[in-house]
Amino acid sequence: MPAAATAPHAATAPHASASSGSTATATATAPRGGDAPTTASRPSATPGAPAAASAQSCGDDPEHRSSPIDEFDEYEPRRRWPKVLLVVGVVVLLLGAAYVGAAYALADRVPRGATVAGVQIGGMPAEQARTELERTLADTASSPVTVTAGEVVATVDPATAGLAFDAAATVDQLTGLDLSPQRLWQHLVGVDEHAPVTDVDPAALDAAVDDLTGTLTLAPVDGGVVFADGQAHATDAADGWELDADHAAEVLQTRWLTDEQPLELRTAPVAPDITQEETDAALTSVAQRVVSAPVTLEVGGQRVELPVDVLAGAASMVPVASDLELQLDGAKLSEAVLARTTDLLSESADARFEFQGGVPVIVPGKPGTTLDPAALGQAVATAATGDQRTTAVELVETDPAESTAKLEALGIKEVVSEFSTPLTSEPRRTANIANGARNITGTLVEPGETFSLTEALGPITAANGFQTAGVIVNGEHVDGMGGGLSQISTTTFNAAHFAGFEDVEHRPHSEWFARYPEGREATIYTGTLDMRWKNNTPYGALVQGYVEGGRVHVRIWGTKYWTVESTTSGRSGVVSPTTTYSQSPTCEPQSAGNPGFTVTTTRKLFLEGQLKDTESFTWKYKPQNRVICGAAPTASAG
Repeated sequence: MPAAATAPHAATAPHASASSGSTATATATAPRGGDAPTTASRPSATPGAPAAASAQSCGDDPEHRSSPIDEFDEYEPRRRWPKVLLVVGVVVLLLGAAYVGAAYALADRVPRGATVAGVQIGGMPAEQARTELERTLADTASSPVTVTAGEVVATVDPATAGLAFDAAATVDQLTGLDLSPQRLWQHLVGVDEHAPVTDVDPAALDAAVDDLTGTLTLAPVDGGVVFADGQAHATDAADGWELDADHAAEVLQTRWLTDEQPLELRTAPVAPDITQEETDAALTSVAQRVVSAPVTLEVGGQRVELPVDVLAGAASMVPVASDLELQLDGAKLSEAVLARTTDLLSESADARFEFQGGVPVIVPGKPGTTLDPAALGQAVATAATGDQRTTAVELVETDPAESTAKLEALGIKEVVSEFSTPLTSEPRRTANIANGARNITGTLVEPGETFSLTEALGPITAANGFQTAGVIVNGEHVDGMGGGLSQISTTTFNAAHFAGFEDVEHRPHSEWFARYPEGREATIYTGTLDMRWKNNTPYGALVQGYVEGGRVHVRIWGTKYWTVESTTSGRSGVVSPTTTYSQSPTCEPQSAGNPGFTVTTTRKLFLEGQLKDTESFTWKYKPQNRVICGAAPTASAG
């Protein structure tokens, strides 16, 4: 059958037949739209005979034979592709314009079905959606967030935690010009829940989570061993838990507006330092052995048995480096040992100053003996957990609190100052003064310490050697216990005054007595008035008092430090005494005495020639009026 030519110059090759003279027709079909096909006749060839053989049998030269196909016109295809591309381009352009137009038209509208934290905003314009979210979620966004971990509940203030709902950013994620197919698809089919946008202050959030870790936690319980009623008992260990801080921060910033509260926060277990296994081992291997039998102790040549109840009362199992360690209270054991021995310890004696021949000398102290609580506790603990249950400890020597070397360092070597005042003829008063002088003798005032006369005198009682004598109470001269001790006060005050010591407390008498220096004297009344001064030198001050030659003397020994200048002003505001009448049941008649007046004393302190301090003191005395016991005479009398 004819073959169709599909390209220019395509034709069926001629074939020659050696056995037949018939011919075959070859047809070339030109492309559509061109010239009409041309038909040529050629000899018929026998199928299967080689073309070369046919050519040779005819005697032709194959190189010079022309092909019938050469007579076809050359094929030229029609050019349709530009039109097709133009059509496609127009269609695409129209579709693109429609897509962009749809995206632009929907840019300011939230996809339908959209909700944020349960608030429906689908289909709303962006501004309306933002307003709706701000209005609806305002309370939620400002309310405390309830959280829980384990069975513990706490609250978090969003503002304090740095959490703020951003309605505008939330809506921006759902609106705006977006040419992605996903956005257009959301508008076509709708969306569901959309996560709200939260502005987070990381530092504030971390601080809030740190606060939660202190609240949302359960401390583990270490195992323990206690001693009670002479036996050892174990207390069970228990795991605790702590807040997973990273998880808590994530939950707070992502779920605070959306999830049902309380928000469940994750925890991590915390094991105790002392586990149950370690507790059981301490109970059986140590504690129960301690209270299994008494412990025998040898000390100071005496033998003591410490019973189980004493051991249990002194024993404890103390956590040390994640383990339970036996400790025995040495002080309690010492009490038990002393209660079961006789004269086991000797007291130490402090070194002290003693006046010999009117001069202070140091009397050395002597050491004593005592039990070392730490050594005793360790020795008994070792015995209580061993097989023999016997032990021995040595008494230790105790140094006196005041040593000879310490007293020598105080510089008590010379009389720093001294003062004396004349005695009266009243024997009871003189006896009180002599007793008071003895009591204050030997009082040591170290640098920085304060001397108190009432403390140095001791109780003003008959048992302490005092008796009743004249005193002034509420302006009346009456008898009272310790009468006359104001003279000890005045004399000691003046000795301290000229030593340069700091005046802490003193009060002159209400009336001036000639035996005292004007304005520079002091009374005392136990519980109400004291005379005190402070040692403001780097040396010690040792007080010595004595009665001699009709006077009371007070010396202060130490090392000279201050140079003192003391002056007394003249009297001013002098008031002569008058006569008064008293109907008091305790009234004692009194003759007129000294006048009243005002006086000022001044003291200057020098150190190495430099003036360091100036102080003045002013006092106003009342006149010593004549006192008549009884009613005042009437105006008509006489």
